[in-house]
Amino acid sequence: MPDNKQSIRFDSNKPLAVGGQAVIEGVMMRAPGRIATAVRRANGDIVVKQQPYVSLAEKNKLFKLPILRGAAGLIEMLFIGIETLNFSAEVAMQDVEQEKRAKGNGKPIEKEKKPSNVRLTLTVLFSLVVAVAIFFVTPIVITTKLFSIEQDAFWFNLIAGGIRISILLVYLGVIAMMKDVKRLFKYHGAEHKAVFTFESRADLTAESALQFTRFHPRCGTSFVLIVMVTAMLMFSVLDSLIIMWLGKISLPIRLVWHLAFIPVVGGIAYEFIRWSAKRTTTVLGKILVAPGLWLQRITTQEPGKPQVEVALVALKCALGVEENQLGEAPLTYIQHPSELDRLPLPQPSFGGFVNN
Repeated sequence: MPDNKQSIRFDSNKPLAVGGQAVIEGVMMRAPGRIATAVRRANGDIVVKQQPYVSLAEKNKLFKLPILRGAAGLIEMLFIGIETLNFSAEVAMQDVEQEKRAKGNGKPIEKEKKPSNVRLTLTVLFSLVVAVAIFFVTPIVITTKLFSIEQDAFWFNLIAGGIRISILLVYLGVIAMMKDVKRLFKYHGAEHKAVFTFESRADLTAESALQFTRFHPRCGTSFVLIVMVTAMLMFSVLDSLIIMWLGKISLPIRLVWHLAFIPVVGGIAYEFIRWSAKRTTTVLGKILVAPGLWLQRITTQEPGKPQVEVALVALKCALGVEENQLGEAPLTYIQHPSELDRLPLPQPSFGGFVNN
C-alpha cells in the first residue's frame, strides 16, 4: 500500500531524475527508491503496483562511474521493463478471464504463481540474444557477404551501421501499423508528457500534462539510435586497431570483438545522451538530439486524457505523493494480477472510455 504521508521527493538543488516506459494499457514510472506501474482496467479503474527498488549504482559505487553506469542501467531497465510488461499483460488477461467467467463460458481462474527470478533472467537473456542477432550480427554478416570491403574498417562499419538503422526503421514502421502497438505508443507519448510536466514543475494534472510535447530527448528510442551511431564510430576504430595488430580481420574475429564491446558502446551512448539532454536549449544540443526526436514520431502517438491520467498516477505513486486518486478512476493497489479476483468484474461503464 502507498505511503500517504509522503510528499513529492524533489529538491530543486538536487534535481530528481524520473523516467519510465509504456506497458499494455498503462505506464511504468521509476524514481529513486521506487517503481510504480499503473494499468487501466476494462471498466476504467486503474490498478497500481508499487515496489521499492535499489539500483546497482546505489548498491555499489563502482556502477556510478561513467560508461559503467550506462551499461548497468541498460541491464537494469531490461529486467524492469520485461517484469512490468508481464504484469500489465497479466492484468489484461485477468480481465478477459473474469469476463468469460461472468458469462459462464470461462474456466475458473487459477492462482498464478509470481514469475521466478530464474524465469525472468532467462527471458531477459533470450531477448538480448535475439536483439543482438538481429541488430548486430545480421548487419555484419550481410556486409561481409555482399560487399568486398572487409578490410576497410570505416566503410565496412558505415555500411553495416546503415543496414542496422534500416532494420530498426523497417521494424518500427511495420509494428507502428498494428492497432495494439498504436495504443502502446499513445501510452509512450503520455509517459513523456508526464515526465516533462514533473521536470517543468508544473501541476501534475492531466490538463497541465497535455500541454507538453510527447517528444523527450532522454527517450529509450533516442538511446537505441545513438547506440547504433556510436557503434559505427567505435567499431571503425576497433577494426582499425585489429587490422594494424593482425594485418587483417575476418568475420569470426570481427563478431567476437564487436559483441564483446557492445556493453562499452551502450555505456558511451548513455553518457552522450546524458550530456546532450542537458544542452537541448543550445544550437548544438538541438542538432544532436534531433534524430532521436524524429524517430519518436514513429514510437510515440499523441495521447488522450485517459492515457495521460494513467501516466500521472504511475508518476505520483513512484514519487510517493499524498494524492492517490485521479478524477473518476478509482485506484486499486495490488502486487499480482491474481489479486483482481477479489475485485468487482469489469463492466465498461465509461462508454468506450479506454479507447479514447
